[in-house]
Amino acid sequence: MDENKSIKTNVSFESAGLKLAGHLYTPDPDTSPSLPAIVVGPPGSSVKEQAAGMYARRLAERGFITLAFDPAYQGESEGEPRGLEDPSHRVEDIKAAVSFLSVRDRVAPNRVGALGICASGGYVIPATATDHRIKAVAAVSAVDMGRQFRNGADGHQAPAIIQGMLDAAAAARTAEARGDGVGMFSIFPATEDQARAGGQHVFEGWEYYCTARAQHPRSAKFFTWNSVDRIATFDAFRFIAMIAPRPLFMIVGTDAVTAWMTTDAFANAQEPKELCRIKGATHVALYDIDEYVTPAVSKLVEFFRNWLTA
Repeated sequence: MDENKSIKTNVSFESAGLKLAGHLYTPDPDTSPSLPAIVVGPPGSSVKEQAAGMYARRLAERGFITLAFDPAYQGESEGEPRGLEDPSHRVEDIKAAVSFLSVRDRVAPNRVGALGICASGGYVIPATATDHRIKAVAAVSAVDMGRQFRNGADGHQAPAIIQGMLDAAAAARTAEARGDGVGMFSIFPATEDQARAGGQHVFEGWEYYCTARAQHPRSAKFFTWNSVDRIATFDAFRFIAMIAPRPLFMIVGTDAVTAWMTTDAFANAQEPKELCRIKGATHVALYDIDEYVTPAVSKLVEFFRNWLTA
């Protein structure tokens, strides 16, 4: 099936006591009694209307039932404080999305896969390692948030940076205990000049989230300080070998600053596994630039069709 239309439906489901908002995409038209389904997790700070929704829609147009969702504490989903990035909850969100899909009409419960983009490309790894309902997993521009905070996007960040952030996180927790409210910090620079000064990765993130290219009013442009000590010791790829014998597929741009994380993760994974490098693509280019997204989607369709069989 290679249809070019899909139907989007607003849905909600619970994750660890919080109601999450999602968009369910189904092929249109389709008369199949059951179809394979894919959970699509968003980049950090992103919402379902951005990259995750675009991938979910395009996969639905190729015959899958897909679910893009806002993680807890973000977008239209519940959770306070807003902007909290808690890796353990993100992993739980993915498992909750699998639960939601597994009991939907027309979803074949033994044919559910997961796709993570950027930060969710890290979160889907431990989710899949410990949830055997996920039969195939893929990641696009995968990032381990723990490594990014500890080592920087390029892997060369000075150790003093994360130590300083942990000092600030500790001070923010004490201030909150005094009644000063939850401390927050901006993810992106305030101006284009500042973004350009930060290098390619900083600029393209700023351009995607802070300009007409892809900005969305519900996409958070900040994290809470009490996210930092939750993220600092997270290790997304520690148990990647536990995914086998279920298949793993990783897509990364050849020009992505973060490509080293995919390379390291892939080396520690067990067969069956496949790595696809999209020539010329940067990290964020794989979010929305058609020149790179189209071949990525084609590869994902091939992967999921091959492995999400009856």
